[in-house]
Amino acid sequence: MKDLKLELYNLCRKYIADSINEIEAAITDRREAIRNETKSSMGDKYETTREMLQQDINMNMERLNKVKADEAILQSINPKLSSPAVVPGSLVQCSNGNFYIAISAGHFTVGGTKYYAVSVSSPIGGQLRGKQAGDIFVLNGKTFTIDKIL
Repeated sequence: MKDLKLELYNLCRKYIADSINEIEAAITDRREAIRNETKSSMGDKYETTREMLQQDINMNMERLNKVKADEAILQSINPKLSSPAVVPGSLVQCSNGNFYIAISAGHFTVGGTKYYAVSVSSPIGGQLRGKQAGDIFVLNGKTFTIDKIL
């Protein structure tokens, strides 16, 4: 099972790396577009285009900052450690799903089983934090029983 946790951890790392690469490429593309934008006789159009590109750069910089914060959270996790209570890095098997407590990265399928990578600040992550095997909780009207924590 430690191999499974390590695989999920590495999938989260790949998710972060892919996100960083995508965002940095978008920022580079927009900066290049601003440099290549030539001032035409229609000055307002030029200024509007440059402003829209700059806003897109700013939005992507915010996204990059969030992804870098997720990367720092992920780096603070030791995937080889386990705890009887749910903590960052725990793999939680519940009656209604499997959750890897790390960052919000959607779901991964490993060995035909779906695992949801969730942050402790997400609604389900907040519900799971500190719980132990056998605990029950309700989220969005759905009852979950924690079967196992790895």
